[in-house]
Amino acid sequence: MRRRTLFKAMGMMVSASVCGGASPQSVASTSGKSAPPIARMRFLRPPASGPEDQFLDRCIRCGQCGQICPNRAIRFFGLENGISSLDTPYIIPREQGCILCMKCGEVCPSGALKEVEREAEDILANVNMGQARVNTRLCYSYQGKTCGVCYRSCPLQDVAIKAGMLEQPHVTEACVGCGLCERACIQMPQAIRVYPT
Repeated sequence: MRRRTLFKAMGMMVSASVCGGASPQSVASTSGKSAPPIARMRFLRPPASGPEDQFLDRCIRCGQCGQICPNRAIRFFGLENGISSLDTPYIIPREQGCILCMKCGEVCPSGALKEVEREAEDILANVNMGQARVNTRLCYSYQGKTCGVCYRSCPLQDVAIKAGMLEQPHVTEACVGCGLCERACIQMPQAIRVYPT
């Protein structure tokens, strides 16, 4: 655990215990000031992470998944997503998508990330980071201007995403949510986004 985030977490726990176990938000509200709730980010967990509660139980916050990631897609939470997420790995697809190299599962010592072979069949069966959704009102290809960038960026072309007329993207149930399509989208705001499942 990084020293700075450790001290921040300790400070939050001490202030809560001094106030009778109340959370910082409830303490602020009793003093007449309303504290804003912690903003929940839209993020993905690394591939083959499993259900969130199980992942949080198993992750030992060692950081090895982020060190091995060749695409530098894996980052680690401070306190911005709540104390339960502290020092756990996450991916913001607009910033950097997952290339599905599956190296993170190889180095995970706790089983929080399963080891999965880098074969399409194994990835489709074991990886479920999220699901891409297309906003047809924003997508260039649905506005009569052929694009296809999201389709070409997908490592599972014609399985997870298919291209229709004018390269209109059609996401299928097989999408594993790697986020490379969102990262590649040239529209601002992006016309395709990956949401965790």
